[in-house]
Amino acid sequence: MHGEKLTPYEQFQTEVDVDNFPKGEMTPRAARAYVESHLWTDANPMLNLSSFVTTYMEPEVTELMAMNAHVNYIDHDMYPKSYHLESVMVKWLHELWNGPKDAEPYGTATVGSSEACMLAGLAHKWNWRQAREKAGKDASRPNMVTGGNVQIVWKKFLRYFDVEPRIVPLQPGKYTLTAEQLDQYVDENTICVVAIAGQTFTGEDDDFKGIHAWLDEYEKKTGISIPMHIDGASGGFIHPFLYPDYEWDFRMPRVASINASGHKYGLTYPGIGWVVFRERQIFNEGLVFYVNYLGGESPTATLNFSRNAAQIIGQAYQMVRYGREGYTRIMRLTVDNAEHLRNRLVESGYFEIMNETQSIPVVALTLKKGVKKFNEFDVSFKVREKGWVLSAYSMPPDAESVNSLRIVVRPHLNRNSVNDLADDIINACKYLEEHGGTATPPQLHGHKKTAPKC
Repeated sequence: MHGEKLTPYEQFQTEVDVDNFPKGEMTPRAARAYVESHLWTDANPMLNLSSFVTTYMEPEVTELMAMNAHVNYIDHDMYPKSYHLESVMVKWLHELWNGPKDAEPYGTATVGSSEACMLAGLAHKWNWRQAREKAGKDASRPNMVTGGNVQIVWKKFLRYFDVEPRIVPLQPGKYTLTAEQLDQYVDENTICVVAIAGQTFTGEDDDFKGIHAWLDEYEKKTGISIPMHIDGASGGFIHPFLYPDYEWDFRMPRVASINASGHKYGLTYPGIGWVVFRERQIFNEGLVFYVNYLGGESPTATLNFSRNAAQIIGQAYQMVRYGREGYTRIMRLTVDNAEHLRNRLVESGYFEIMNETQSIPVVALTLKKGVKKFNEFDVSFKVREKGWVLSAYSMPPDAESVNSLRIVVRPHLNRNSVNDLADDIINACKYLEEHGGTATPPQLHGHKKTAPKC
């Protein structure tokens, strides 16, 4: 029977061999039904609070993004206006992050902060290597200094691009990078120090000013100038709006580059990230390629090549739509909701807070020592019955003895839904207190544990 004459029920029953490439065709309705039904048991993205990623945008912008999903952004000669939007937003971010007014802004949109971090790391590696070679010194042993609280992308960068990891371990109760141990890790081969604005584990900031001051003193003693990179994947779209007097950005002279995730608190669907450099010369010209096979000559300086323009256009819409005033109000409401959730959970008597400073909307908790019958993993599993997805994990070295329950509060949550979440977490704890829990931390494959999914 011809596919078009089949009933919807028969179309839906079309069988697909998952082990072999499909042989024949099926109707559009059957194809949609197959893919859609395959996804039925996925989590509801709105309830997935283990993730920082944006899950709501207005209908006007989703339509605009869909209209441009077929535009290959990398073809600057054919789509100069899409490319121009990216250039404008780089300038806006350079200004938002207090870049020097007399500097030429330089940066790019990327497929998330992971690509942005790798581009920044490459720039610093190349600059370090060229400076060493110019001085007639060995340039074969680059290293990068970070805290144990870094997101997994930095460990990928270090391995993929042959840079020695100098990772300062955490301690129970101390989950940020400070200047305290830098003398054991920084040396003449350090390409940069990475500090985080809104880390993935607890939402806290590293000690930017302390690290900066230590590097200043190090340069006075040794003559070696080491730049800083700020990983603002989460904080880059919050700090400028809520804490305009807080110096975490290019106002610190040693900060040479900053990345942020447009698809986190930049309020755009995945995947879009940004890397912006203090000035043009920091991004080494050796990393820029020029191509002419898409039309006119176009520069390209990203790890990725072809991509659609939808996220870039969506980010432009959000920036124009909300501006400083709108972003400020949205982030204030979101942090207020995080504080409300935090207070309710602490007042329940089950939890202690891990992030004393609530600068970004992340609630990081650990169960009180008196709680013996269940753990953070049990709570995460129990609230999953209600649809909520919350991260539970053990902290990185040397704070492995601490388990955390982390909740990422995003702008789509209102106070009612936050109260529902608090009720469900507290009720889960009451149930587990009576019946006990049996959850154990998942065994990670191979290498040492790293940052949680975000």
